[in-house]
Amino acid sequence: HVQLVESGGGSVQAGGSLRLSCAASGYTSRYCMGWFRQAPGKEREGVAYINSAERPGYADSVRGRFTISKDNAKNTLYLQMNSLKPEDTAMYYCAARSGGYCVVEATRYDYWGQGTQVTVS
Repeated sequence: HVQLVESGGGSVQAGGSLRLSCAASGYTSRYCMGWFRQAPGKEREGVAYINSAERPGYADSVRGRFTISKDNAKNTLYLQMNSLKPEDTAMYYCAARSGGYCVVEATRYDYWGQGTQVTVS
């Protein structure tokens, strides 16, 4: 069983940066790890993923602005968010999927954190 705890959210002006962290209780190096977000009234959407081979993938809306990375020694996943826009405002969730390869469907992820709010004005 994996427990995920996000941190690093907050309020920032457009053009600013934030770094989200996700601390995992279990050993997740063989998992696909992902960041999702959900704005009020909208469906949860995938933002960035990193597979067990540490190959990243990004949604078109954030490619070039966000960077996903992980530190296996610390069991921690990161999301560096630069050039933030008001449309990036959402609750951001960390998720883990056993099997190593990543998929975009949120329903296929096994473990979720509680979320951290990002507000861009």
